[in-house]
Amino acid sequence: AQQSATVANPVPGANPDLLPHFLVEPEDVYIVKNKPVLLVCKALPATQIFFKCNGEWVRQVDHVIERSTDGSSGLPAMEVRINVSRQQVEKVFGLEEYWCQCVAWSSSGTTKSQKAYIRIAYLRKNFEQEPLAKEVSLEQGIVLHCRPPEGIPPAEVEWLRNEDLVDPSLDPNVYITREHSLVVRQARLADTANYTCVAKNIVARRRSASAAVIVYVDGSWSPWSKWSACGLDCTHWRSRECSDPAPRNGGEECRGAYLDTRNCTSDLCVHTASGPEDVALYVGLIAVAVCLVLLLLVLILVYCRKKEGLDSDVADSSILTSGFQPVSIKPSKADNPHLLTIQPDLSTTTTTYQGSLCPRQDGPSPKFQLTNGHLLSPLGGGRHTLHHSSPTSEAEDFVSRLSTQNYFRSLPRGTSNMAYGTFNFLGGRLMIPSTGISLLIPPDAIPRGKIYEIYLTLHKPEDVRLPLAGCQTLLSPIVSCGPPGVLLTRPVILSMDHCGEPSPDSWSLRLKKQSCEGSWEDVLHLGEEAPSHLYYCQLEASACYVFTEQLGRFALVGEALSVAAAKRLKLLLFAPVACTSLEYNIRVYCLHDTHDALKEVVQLEKQLGGQLIQEPRILHFKDSYHNLRLSIHDVPSSLWKSKLLVSYQEIPFYHIWNGSQQHLHCTFTLERVSPSTSDLACKVWVWQVEGDGQSFNINFNITKDTRFAELLALESEGGVPALVGPSAFKIPFLIRQKIITSLDPPCSRGADWRTLAQKLHLDSHLSFFASKPSPTAMILNLWEARHFPNGNLSQLAAAVAGLGQPDAGLFTVSEAEC
Repeated sequence: AQQSATVANPVPGANPDLLPHFLVEPEDVYIVKNKPVLLVCKALPATQIFFKCNGEWVRQVDHVIERSTDGSSGLPAMEVRINVSRQQVEKVFGLEEYWCQCVAWSSSGTTKSQKAYIRIAYLRKNFEQEPLAKEVSLEQGIVLHCRPPEGIPPAEVEWLRNEDLVDPSLDPNVYITREHSLVVRQARLADTANYTCVAKNIVARRRSASAAVIVYVDGSWSPWSKWSACGLDCTHWRSRECSDPAPRNGGEECRGAYLDTRNCTSDLCVHTASGPEDVALYVGLIAVAVCLVLLLLVLILVYCRKKEGLDSDVADSSILTSGFQPVSIKPSKADNPHLLTIQPDLSTTTTTYQGSLCPRQDGPSPKFQLTNGHLLSPLGGGRHTLHHSSPTSEAEDFVSRLSTQNYFRSLPRGTSNMAYGTFNFLGGRLMIPSTGISLLIPPDAIPRGKIYEIYLTLHKPEDVRLPLAGCQTLLSPIVSCGPPGVLLTRPVILSMDHCGEPSPDSWSLRLKKQSCEGSWEDVLHLGEEAPSHLYYCQLEASACYVFTEQLGRFALVGEALSVAAAKRLKLLLFAPVACTSLEYNIRVYCLHDTHDALKEVVQLEKQLGGQLIQEPRILHFKDSYHNLRLSIHDVPSSLWKSKLLVSYQEIPFYHIWNGSQQHLHCTFTLERVSPSTSDLACKVWVWQVEGDGQSFNINFNITKDTRFAELLALESEGGVPALVGPSAFKIPFLIRQKIITSLDPPCSRGADWRTLAQKLHLDSHLSFFASKPSPTAMILNLWEARHFPNGNLSQLAAAVAGLGQPDAGLFTVSEAEC
């Protein structure tokens, strides 16, 4: 009776007119390597079952169908199977994942199964965060962070201690957090070991770099011993040992004395007169002291005599140790002998400075004396060449002398990222070509009678450890100017690019400076400057100009205040100039939008034999913790084949945001079907998840097309790395002095430096200009830094002439007169 009831009322129903009911539905599955996966559906009652994948019906010939009759209900059942290959999944482009579902029919209608998502399983090689070595004291907590590589399915994490698995169930002192960090509640000596984070999924198993954890023990004193008996010298003593506990694994030694003595009073204490041995000891000590004093006096006398031959007015330490820095003083224009330019001679070697400099002639000639007057007199029309060397030996000698000081040990050992020269009160300019980095030394910034050898250096972020906290990010190159500690009477102006999108609501910008001890300090918070501060900054859309009276190593750092904070990334596409194989690589670089980053990549691609294949684009990368994705699609399958195994590549967010990694790029490898294929048409997409994106439409001939090669040449800067004296400035020296004399005094009609600042859109810095002895000089110095060498001097002359001063006609000068 029970069986007949089951037949009469089956589950889901005995009536053939019921809608199909799925007994087996497709489930989510992962494709490992190139093995296809099997999807299965089974339903009753069912007359037909077909698979639909990503909205398209699967062909009937690809279905494997088995028909049967359900034994308990007598209803017709059907089971269908299909295979899904890796190639089918890879054809899907975009953010949508590949899915399949079953659709079953009966006489009453249709029923759809759940969607099954098919994903390509992978596990990247690089960990997003690896554990770092630590030194902790006994019983202190230990936290080792680990963020496994990105993978599908997500990787499982386990920890190894000296290659043995860490099992929290066996050690209650250890546990693993949800974020995969290993936590040791209280460090024990046994916890000193090498720890490795291991990530694994169905595809692969990855190991992080091992982190050495050292648990140290600081030494502590044992209790004091008992006092000794009172001696004949009326003292007694006691001792202790650094053994409770003894220092271990590099722990600190005990501080303090291990022996303690005191005076004592006792019947046995008898004072005795000094014996002959004590007298001899005192006489010997006095004799040694007298000898040391005489030796010190002799050394001081020898030092003073040697120093008499040096000119006291030369204030550069390199001149006193390694000779006068090579320069060549010559007119830069035939009709203007005032303009002086540093041009290294290529002929002779460096000679040591001995108080005077001689002209390079074969026969005897009068000496060119170095006096307290103008070092580079603008009145001379002849050519004077000081003893100097070839640029290569000269640069190596300069860098080797700098490297003898601890502060300069990280200076680059080449000259492509360095400029240097010798300057006096006339001032000058240092520039590192094609980087946007320069140092303006205004007139009278160096005291009269002094000569400084000044350098300007660009550092690679990986060579200088700049600690960043929280949401801070590096926005500018790291630049050094020096030597530190030289006396300046006027601020110099350091110019450098930055890649931030300035907005007071989105950014908190700080200027950092490295001290001689190596630590970094915030010397300026932009927007909160005090007028009398040693540092000041004029921030513009893509560059910043730092006023400083102290030379050193600087960097501009930003801290995001909201997710709207964005950095400008420059996107560059490079490919080989000549393609001799079937493979063709397209490299997509994601750089800070600064000239120095562009220069590094251009030099790298020249070594690799690459060429630019598309016009560069700008992408605004926001502080949203989302990664940057890159993909290529619409590749003509009849001519090319993409070797990319996934639908897109990713650059992790923090790799871009911290700003310390250069040359970030992804490579797309294409393979030609035929060696004769030369035309390439495809699209490259670069976008931040839930953020900005750019699309490149590539359509060119890989063997002939070079139309984008000239774009980078247009962006490069030329010019001499070092300019001395009047040639370093757009404004002629005499006209500059007249402008300063005329505009510095306050004017009741408002025709003074304040009005000039407003005309030049610098009125937000009036308080800073007013704090200086010559506000007009500060304004002109900033104009020089912003507009050299392509500034329009006529516009400045018009602004000055429009102030209504009686001598305004003196300032109307054309470019030809300069």
